[in-house]
Amino acid sequence: MDFGVVLQTTPPSARVIDLAKKAETYGFSHVWTFDSHILWQEPYVIFSQILAETRNVIVGPMVTNPATRDWTVTASTYATLNEMYGNRTVCGIGRGDSAVRLTNGAPSTLKTLRESIHVIRELANGRSAPYNGSEIRFPWASKSRCEMWVAAYGPKALALAGEIGDGFILQLADPAIAEWTMAAVRDAALALGRAASDVTMCVAAPAYVTNGTPEHLAYARDQLRWFGGMVGNHVADLVGRYGQGSDLPVSLTDYIKDRRGYDYNEHGQTGNTHTTFVPDEVIDRFCIIGPVEEHVRRLRELEALGVDQFAVYLQHDAKDETLRAYGESVIPAIAETVKAKS
Repeated sequence: MDFGVVLQTTPPSARVIDLAKKAETYGFSHVWTFDSHILWQEPYVIFSQILAETRNVIVGPMVTNPATRDWTVTASTYATLNEMYGNRTVCGIGRGDSAVRLTNGAPSTLKTLRESIHVIRELANGRSAPYNGSEIRFPWASKSRCEMWVAAYGPKALALAGEIGDGFILQLADPAIAEWTMAAVRDAALALGRAASDVTMCVAAPAYVTNGTPEHLAYARDQLRWFGGMVGNHVADLVGRYGQGSDLPVSLTDYIKDRRGYDYNEHGQTGNTHTTFVPDEVIDRFCIIGPVEEHVRRLRELEALGVDQFAVYLQHDAKDETLRAYGESVIPAIAETVKAKS
C-alpha cells in the first residue's frame, strides 16, 4: 500500500511546502492538496515549488473539477509540470464542491465530468482531443504522462470511475462503504472489458494518533468532526438525487438526518460550528483514530479489501506528529517485509 498526504494550501505557502518535504522524508509517495481557489491559495503554483524541492513525490489535487478552469489550461498545467519535473503529477477530479459553490455555481453533471476527463487526459498525455469543434494537441508535450483519478460516492459516479478512471478516490475510511464502492467501480470496469487492476483504489481520510486514553480520543474526535460535515455535503446531494430509500448504504446516508445546512467559510476546518450533527461513531468509522496499533489494524483491513493507497487528510492540530508517527511506526508496519538473506 502507498501512502499520500492531503494538505490545504493555507498561507503561509512555505508551511505547505515544508509539510510536503517532510512527507517525502517519511516515505509518503503522494502529496495531494485541496483545490478551492477562493478559500485557499492556488495549488498549482504551490505544486511547482513542492516538485522543485522534492525528488520523488507525485502531486495532484484532491480534487479539482471541470468548472473552475478551462480544461485545456488544466491539461497544459500538468504537461508543463511534467516537462519541468519528470512526470510527477496526477489529477484527482470530481463534480465539484466548495470551489464552485462559493461562486454560486453548482457541481458539474456527470456528462460534463466524463467529457472533461477525456480532454484533460488526452492532452496531458501528449495526445489529441476534441474541444469546441476542433481537434487540438500540445505539440510540445509528447512525453508528458498524467493519470486521472475520479472521486465518487454515488452509483452513477462510481460507474464512471470504473469505466474511464485510472484511479478511484473514496473520501472516507469506513471498510463496509469502501467495499461497496470499490465493488461498484470494479464491476463497471469489468463490464467494459477492463481489468479490475486497471483502476487504482485510493481511500482518503483524516488520521489522528492518540495516546490511548479516553480523554485524548475525545479530543481527537473533535479535531476530526469537520470531515463528517464535508462528506455530508456530498451525501446530501446523493440523497436528494436518489432518495433516502435507495440502494445507497444506510451507513453512508443515515447520519445526515440532523444536518442543517453548511457554512463554506468554515469548510475543512476544525472547530467549525455546523458539524455538531456528526456523531462520534461516524468519526470513528470515516476516519482512522486511536493509537498506532489501531491505525495499523484499520489499514490492514483496507489493504485486504484491495486499497492501493491511503491518503491522510492532515487538517488538525497534530500535523507534524501525525507525519512522524506514520513515517516511523505505521508505514513500516504496513510495508512488505523482504529478507536480505534466506
